Amino acid sequence: MTKQADVVVIGGGITGTAVLHELAKYNLRAILVEQEPELAAGTTKANSAVLHAGFDAPEGSIKARMNVEGNKLYHDLKDELDLQIRWSGSFVVAMDDEQMAVLRDLLKRGQDNGVPGLEIWDGDAVRKSEPNVSKDIKGALWAPTAGICWPFGLALAFAENAVVNGAEILRECTVTDIIVEQGAVKSVETDQGSIETKYVINAAGIHADEISHLAGDNSFAIHPRKGEYILFDKTAQKNLVYSPIFPTPTKMGKGILVCATTHGNVFVGPNAQDMNDDEKDNTAVTISGMDETLEKARRLVPNIPVGAAITEFAGVRAVSSTGDFILGPSKITKGLIQAAGIQSPGLTSAPAIAKYLTDAIVREMGAVKKSDYKKGRPAQPCFRMLTNADQRALIAKDSRYGRVICRCETVTEGEIVDAIHRPVGARTVDGVKRRTRAGMGRCQGGFCGPRVIQILSRELHIPITKVRKEMKKSYMFYDKETQSGGKA
Repeated sequence: MTKQADVVVIGGGITGTAVLHELAKYNLRAILVEQEPELAAGTTKANSAVLHAGFDAPEGSIKARMNVEGNKLYHDLKDELDLQIRWSGSFVVAMDDEQMAVLRDLLKRGQDNGVPGLEIWDGDAVRKSEPNVSKDIKGALWAPTAGICWPFGLALAFAENAVVNGAEILRECTVTDIIVEQGAVKSVETDQGSIETKYVINAAGIHADEISHLAGDNSFAIHPRKGEYILFDKTAQKNLVYSPIFPTPTKMGKGILVCATTHGNVFVGPNAQDMNDDEKDNTAVTISGMDETLEKARRLVPNIPVGAAITEFAGVRAVSSTGDFILGPSKITKGLIQAAGIQSPGLTSAPAIAKYLTDAIVREMGAVKKSDYKKGRPAQPCFRMLTNADQRALIAKDSRYGRVICRCETVTEGEIVDAIHRPVGARTVDGVKRRTRAGMGRCQGGFCGPRVIQILSRELHIPITKVRKEMKKSYMFYDKETQSGGKA
């Protein structure tokens, strides 16, 4: 394979897909490469799913500017791309006078950053809004412009719109080298072949420093920081909290929060564990981490029932050596554009980062907007949310919508087939899960898992033994013939 592109985006997380979406508005040939079978398989799938208001980042930092602008952009994108966002507002709570002083500092910082509507509430006002929080809470910073979202869904929406508008996505495509001649990018080499290009946007997340090194830029390092979470059954946790409840932040981050999801679950986490540089892909959860997460979450919301937990997971954050986002052209290699060190509030900042980087390329190349640019993306039926009449009409059109595969979440065969054949379709069990919620309920795929595997095998025209959970080598069954089975 030899391809040509004006811009190659490396990394299929929220930043990379947002950049591709923005590039696809212009007459540019844009290709995104992702090493895994699914997009958003790294930090994007395992974070707190909060769209931050923008009061936390230091005034004048790139994080602060991108956060506030990104939050505003999501308000416009929500309807355009049919994004799962609930503008819930958020609380940062204080337990004593010292922490109340920190809240006042955050209020001032947020106002300086241009965050609207911030207020300090007393403890009684907080408990009136969130009845299940601790009686020991003295006060809180209320941020009405914050929200919660479905991060995988956001990344997928960006990607689908980009593909509809002519962008290309290469999955299971690992970058092996970046060819630089006379100080400028010439091509991206992958295990699928070469892509000739003048611009590379490095959105490789936890591995962004390694990609930068391939292009001859060693100006920064990315260090891994792991955070562990516990997710609770939505039926057991109904109405526990409505908004994200944060503790007073520390130098290690925003702290262990209690938060609802857009689907009705509640989770607690993350803790913060600095990892060795050779542990960038270590997403194992630990007993000590679970104990810490529960203990600190219960300081905010005491009545968290452990018996309602349905799964635990961890994500790794990309902590930059600079302490801020690393955005813009490399000072070493012409054509290399960095989008590195994108930790919190990276999810919120993604559309602003995309616009900032794309605008620079557009100016330099003299690109113009497409006259035939298509907004939105193909509709995605959600059977359980339809009226009875609409459900009957959908079943009459396609009988597969009458076969429920996932009982916990009422997901039908029709929805799973649609998820597989969308512009950026599911290739794995977890890909189906994150697009449809099949396997996200109380039984965690115990009932529907085998049927999902069968449907993937049938629709992708692959043997059962080639169906994977999520990553390249995470085969669901051991394949004796090829010896390629087992966990990644």
